Amino acid sequence: MNDVKIGVIGTGHLGNLHTKLFKQVSNCSISGIYDVDIEKAKQVAADHDVKYFENLDLLFDASDAVSIVASTSAHYELAKRALEKGKHIFLEKPITATIEQGEEIVKFARENNLLVQVGHIERFNPALLSLEKYKLDPKFIQTDRLAQFNPRGTDVAVVLDLMIHDIDIILSLIKSKVKHISASGVPVVSDTIDIANARLEFENGSVANVTASRISQKKMRKMRMFQRDTYISVDFGTGVSEVFRLEAPENMGEAMMSFGEIGVGDRKKLVVYEQPELKQVNALQHELQLFVDAVKNGTEPVVTGEDGLRALKIAEIIIKKIEESSKGV
Repeated sequence: MNDVKIGVIGTGHLGNLHTKLFKQVSNCSISGIYDVDIEKAKQVAADHDVKYFENLDLLFDASDAVSIVASTSAHYELAKRALEKGKHIFLEKPITATIEQGEEIVKFARENNLLVQVGHIERFNPALLSLEKYKLDPKFIQTDRLAQFNPRGTDVAVVLDLMIHDIDIILSLIKSKVKHISASGVPVVSDTIDIANARLEFENGSVANVTASRISQKKMRKMRMFQRDTYISVDFGTGVSEVFRLEAPENMGEAMMSFGEIGVGDRKKLVVYEQPELKQVNALQHELQLFVDAVKNGTEPVVTGEDGLRALKIAEIIIKKIEESSKGV
């Protein structure tokens, strides 16, 4: 295959970024962009020197794959039309507005050998990528994703707006089924849930405690993981991770930094601190590059449609639990 021809659907803030960054992705060319707001599409096309289409079918005909960066409520119709045209799709998170819609999209794509990648961008955050050399097997995870209020995105609950990022990462790290979910949350400044907390319990005994808020004074995007002999702190905001682990004295290398020791005699271990090398990666550009690579090589995307659907199912359960608790069910 020559360069993968990508069409971008949606020219809002994120669609604008997709258009800009696809021009910097290798093995890729932008076939054009489309938006229901033709004047906006014309402006973005002029800004990035790409073609705009007034007809969506013409964009499909000119493309090998499309990036759908429209509102969540439009995901299903746009994804369905693209797949019916035989196009691979990159679909921003959440995958669709409902589980039934997501299931239909994933099923159709599988049956027709088409790729679906869901835009869970935090999987490509430099902080998480820097942990590649470590064996991650967390038994307890604590996440805090706090944002200042922004009217954009308040049409959906904070669970779908922010928390779903952490849900996706947790499900990718803990290789076990969720057996129990408890949750609480409230609307504060919008008509949907603005702050929420959920506890996910897995069949293998692992637990994740997840908090998300979009009415905080300060931003925070942190994850803390605890596993046997290891504590890992991940700061998605700075892209930096820190690792504290126990190591036998005889295994200490010259470059290792010790913070003390635990235990006595033969059971003594040292507390070792490491800061993995910071990855110089633009998360969105890296994410889009991997989508293009998957299309070009016919390989499975890093974040599949099934992954996006699984995260949506857990998010919907959390929302339902919050709604039930608010009604005293």
